[in-house]
Amino acid sequence: MADLMRAGRETARLSMVFRNAIADRLGLTVSDLECLDFLADVGSATAGQVAGRTNLTTGAVTSMLRRLQQAGFVTAERDPADRRRVIVTLRPERIPELERPYERFAEQAVRLIEGYSVEEVLLLVRHFGRMREMYLAELDRLGGAQ
Repeated sequence: MADLMRAGRETARLSMVFRNAIADRLGLTVSDLECLDFLADVGSATAGQVAGRTNLTTGAVTSMLRRLQQAGFVTAERDPADRRRVIVTLRPERIPELERPYERFAEQAVRLIEGYSVEEVLLLVRHFGRMREMYLAELDRLGGAQ
């Protein structure tokens, strides 16, 4: 169990270092990158949802979204159903630029996973799903993101 926990911590650390390097290469902050990654997954979100998922204050998210909008990464439109809310959307034409720094790593990950059995892949999917739920529960407990 100790070896598994240590391996998980090291992987998490390296993931953070990798994300920092990618953000630097793109001229973004890690929070910017996390916001764009979240938007790539969900399509569009309110500024409040971005705040919840990035664990940033609404003020910090407002500044971040303004910066990302000025850089041409996102659009921000008032919600026609509720003019107080802002709907943020990743600009689809910028997606290839965001994916490019990950291409080599993604190719290596595909080769790695191709060596796994279907059962092993399903185990990993379950594991990451359960880890996601644990992170969300802990963030909720800490008063952070959802």
